[in-house]
Amino acid sequence: MAKLELIGVRKSWDKTEVIHGVDLKIKDGEFVVFVGPSGCGKSTLLRMISGLESITEGALVIGNKEMTTTPPAERGIAMVFQSYALYPNMSVRDNLAYPLEMAKQPKEQIKQKVAQVAKTLHLEPMLDRLPKALSGGQRQRVAIGRAIIREPDIFLFDEPLSNLDAELRLQMRIEIAKLHESLGVTMIYVTHDQLEAMTLADRIVVCRDGKIEQVGAPLEIYHDPDNLFVAGFIGSPKINLLKGEVANSYQGQTQIRVPALGIDSLMIELEAPLQEGQIISIGFRPEHILDAVETIPQQHCFDAPVAFSEHLGHTNYLYLDVGEEDMFVVESRIRDSVANNERVRFAVDPQKALLFDDNGLRLR
Repeated sequence: MAKLELIGVRKSWDKTEVIHGVDLKIKDGEFVVFVGPSGCGKSTLLRMISGLESITEGALVIGNKEMTTTPPAERGIAMVFQSYALYPNMSVRDNLAYPLEMAKQPKEQIKQKVAQVAKTLHLEPMLDRLPKALSGGQRQRVAIGRAIIREPDIFLFDEPLSNLDAELRLQMRIEIAKLHESLGVTMIYVTHDQLEAMTLADRIVVCRDGKIEQVGAPLEIYHDPDNLFVAGFIGSPKINLLKGEVANSYQGQTQIRVPALGIDSLMIELEAPLQEGQIISIGFRPEHILDAVETIPQQHCFDAPVAFSEHLGHTNYLYLDVGEEDMFVVESRIRDSVANNERVRFAVDPQKALLFDDNGLRLR
């Protein structure tokens, strides 16, 4: 096992800089997930850690040793790729054994390690099969097994589940989580799937345009985003983001108008006063929208027609037309028979609202 640190890491191709001075510390045995939209630089960062891409500027430290220019084979790292990267003409047994054979380990030791890894990953019944005779999930388990068998200090996963269907992704997420628990080894995992990030990570690293936007535990990132981008990227369904206008701000209380919802007096506690007339962005998670019962102040209530509804059994998502480009999504566990175009009445919870200034920075 090993800790890892990136210090002022930059990456350029010709005159184009794609990674802009990244600083990050990963603890020994931690499971860290890099997440972000396509092209944000998360896979490039992973490849720089592995040594498959050079570091233009800055330093990589693994354990207590700088390895910025150390060859990949000497970094104590094993990588699992999206494409499995198995040898098609080799059996599962031979695919697992191959890294040890290249390291010229004794045959009996190789045999024992193959058996151990096969047992850990439930590959014993298929050791003599070729990769073409395996399902996608089984192939990915073999790829993971080939990484495990090397006993690396750090595991790197580059979108390993993106080729699998939904049921297999769930199964593999569970297996990877159990694997991390049993091995206790440092793991760095790249994905664009926030569900994988939220369920697997000890900490999430949210990336955008070659920079780190926020680092934190999954629920911290979800409930306490640093900026508008993180709030909008993390969460499924997405957070509802609307324009708000400051009507009044005095002695820690700010009155906000939310025109899209027809709300003129949303009272929010805010230490720093805002300017009257200031335009802000205000966000509401779908699960924080309340039924408009009598005990809720009427100035926090709104009504809108249902454009579409999803009834998922355990919960329902109602997509409301509030006159914006994006639908306003409400999670409701009690309204399971709502027709399209039916007007419904809900309320926002000012205590749960997230506020952002015109630069996308968090106000509250």
